[in-house]
Amino acid sequence: MQSIIYLCVTIILCIHTNNKCGFLVQGLTSSSDIEALKAFKASIKSSSITPWSCIASWNFTTDPCSVPRRTHFTCGLTCTADNTRINQITLDPAGYTGTLTPLVSQLTTLITLDLSDNSFYGTIPSSLSSLSKLQTLSLRSNSFSGSIPPSIATLKSLQSLDLSQNSLSGFLPKSMNSLTSLRRLDLSFNKLTGGLPKLPPNLLDLAIKANSLSGVLQKTTFEGLNQLEVVELSDNALQGIIETWLFLLPSLQQLDLANNSFSGVEISRPVVGGGGNSLVAVNLGFNKIQGYAPANLGAYPSLSFLSLRYNALRGAIPLEYGKSKSMKRLFLDGNFLMGRPPAGLVAAGAEVSGSLGDNCLEGCPAMSQLCTPKQKPSSVCKQVYRGRPTR
Repeated sequence: MQSIIYLCVTIILCIHTNNKCGFLVQGLTSSSDIEALKAFKASIKSSSITPWSCIASWNFTTDPCSVPRRTHFTCGLTCTADNTRINQITLDPAGYTGTLTPLVSQLTTLITLDLSDNSFYGTIPSSLSSLSKLQTLSLRSNSFSGSIPPSIATLKSLQSLDLSQNSLSGFLPKSMNSLTSLRRLDLSFNKLTGGLPKLPPNLLDLAIKANSLSGVLQKTTFEGLNQLEVVELSDNALQGIIETWLFLLPSLQQLDLANNSFSGVEISRPVVGGGGNSLVAVNLGFNKIQGYAPANLGAYPSLSFLSLRYNALRGAIPLEYGKSKSMKRLFLDGNFLMGRPPAGLVAAGAEVSGSLGDNCLEGCPAMSQLCTPKQKPSSVCKQVYRGRPTR
């Protein structure tokens, strides 16, 4: 008997006036939110909505925020505590194909919009700027194109922005530093061009790998980023000198600038209690860095991974690398380094892995894993050093 009464109450409270039963009832969800959800679903090609997917359960004969959800709106969204507004859209990776409707801007209480790992295409609507409460925006692994709308910079509550693995192009918005709450930014694997603008001040994690960024790294771009822990800018077209201020950012732990066109590196020793003491991993491989290997990197107390592979470095391997107590993986292969490697790297019992191969070294013991692959032919080394001894 109680279950029958409960069912009747549910019907009266939750079914809209367009129901087939003919009840005059009141819906829970805001009408503007329902309109936005209908437009959201309509913008997805019906052929890509499989029967088992979340969107397939979005049946508007019932209220989106009605509870319990037994057959309709079973996943893909959540509602506010009072069941009147939509506060999260998190789609399943079901291969949805379609565009993102500008009417999503009517969902003004959204804190999460996550369409990751689907096949959405077209441009990112500038109307997203209306989502003032949005904290997480993830459009990762879709086919969005066009530029990043500058209006995104008005989302003051945004903490995580992931637009990686799309086909976005153009410059980064100059007003990105207005995103004062942003902690994580990932724009990797797109077609973005130009230089880096001034970055958001509270950023922890920056990833813009595999784009076409160019120009030099400016200190003003990173100014005030005292909490920045991870910088991943590999596989771009950045150039110039990597200056010491970058290594000395107060909280920096990982720096990946591999596969660019940097020509040099300047680095000073870390200051006790200052910046650089948290640096764990540095990857500067596959650039055009000339000169000597930067000895001061061996003085960074937490550095366990260092790659300078396939550059144009000359001279001896710094003794500091062999004396480092934290170094565990070292890749210096593919340069023109000469002389004998530091004993601390190749002696029996040494715990450093990696490679010193494809250089001009002498006396690199065959027993050491670090000494593979083999060194360059002596004719190549003599030509580089103009016939002078490479010891």
